[in-house]
Amino acid sequence: MRRNVIIMGAAGRDFHNFNIAFRNNPNYNVVCFTATQIPEITNRKYPAELAGRLYKKGLPIYPEAELPKLIKKFNAHEVVFAYSDVSHEEVMHKASIVLACGAGFSLLGPKETMLESTKKVIAVCAVRTGSGKSQTTRRILDILKTHRKKAVVIRHPMPYGNLLLQGCQRFERIDDLKRQKCTIEEMEEYEPLIERGAIVYAGVDYEKILRAAEKEAEVIIWDGGNNDFPFIKPDLLIVVTDPHRAGHELLYHPGETNFRMADVIVINKMNTAKKKAIKEIIENARLVNPNARIVKANSELISPLAWKMHNKKVLVVEDGPTLTHGNMAYGAGIIVAKKHKAIIIAPHKYAVGSLRKELKKWKHLRNVLPALGYGKKQVAELESTINRTPCDYVVDATPVNLARILKLNKPAIEVSYELEELGKPNLEGLLRKNKFI
Repeated sequence: MRRNVIIMGAAGRDFHNFNIAFRNNPNYNVVCFTATQIPEITNRKYPAELAGRLYKKGLPIYPEAELPKLIKKFNAHEVVFAYSDVSHEEVMHKASIVLACGAGFSLLGPKETMLESTKKVIAVCAVRTGSGKSQTTRRILDILKTHRKKAVVIRHPMPYGNLLLQGCQRFERIDDLKRQKCTIEEMEEYEPLIERGAIVYAGVDYEKILRAAEKEAEVIIWDGGNNDFPFIKPDLLIVVTDPHRAGHELLYHPGETNFRMADVIVINKMNTAKKKAIKEIIENARLVNPNARIVKANSELISPLAWKMHNKKVLVVEDGPTLTHGNMAYGAGIIVAKKHKAIIIAPHKYAVGSLRKELKKWKHLRNVLPALGYGKKQVAELESTINRTPCDYVVDATPVNLARILKLNKPAIEVSYELEELGKPNLEGLLRKNKFI
């Protein structure tokens, strides 16, 4: 008898796990997906064209809140948990809900879900969202480019639109972002890489994506999302930690998995972190992964026009996922604004639509606006919220240029950040040691 399976996800790991472990497996009958974390990704269908011969009608995607009802409706034998950046405690609360409904609860591991590449692979992952994966990926790109190595980036999935059109996406130019109707969250990840001259692949079907990328690359860089572990088996696994959330490397799923598997552990943001927090991460690394090499690094904040905000009223806009399910109360924009003695305006009174709801939901967000833009409506709400806020400047600390996307009624001061390694070992030396250069 085929086991009835429900896959809990957030439009990423869930689809990959299905494609690799279940799509053509006659021992299982996947009855549906559930979705959370990201707005407006439920009540869609995983298309039949991507679902394979066993699922000719595709698969429905329901809100995770309906899980107990769905287990009963579909007589589910097993529920597979397949999304990231959740505390260990929360994972077990989810498991308890499932078990109380009579079904089994499971997680698929790296061996079951990692694809193997014909090219050498560097994976950049993290212990929490917002630790600094993107700037680490950019640093690796720069090193490989200096040594004339052709690298192609494969990014963790963010298919929040038409899944069929997003099966295998390739980005080479900024115009590709508009053509493929990217959300702000997608643009934040792809734009800085494209500006570095990199080709970026992403989408839904990562077997197809990997084979396409291999045709163009000498080296594949896996650029992870949230704190998920790689979809592609790496020759070198680099995991970024955040001393502003020291201890979280042992408290969140699957970030702890990355921390324990890492070949290289990067301790980022040392220039803005407390020494006690840095020491805690080093001690935890020695405890659970003593063979990992530790690279110490600063997150160098770059904002040539920051002097303009001195004693001025500012609205600080930061990377959305880092602030929301990443649980960060601040980011680079707040640090720069405080350094220049800006008067930071809280956005709560001026937020509209879903952004007002999000600010109420995430109680830790007091004086910062997450750059949420998962669809046209939310992008319009973000623009309206920024324009309604009475201030002299918008501090744009997102990885994307908001002034290019939104029609702002006040000037923006951009804040960016790059990885600056401190001493040795450093990434270039480790890439050389592992024969990437």
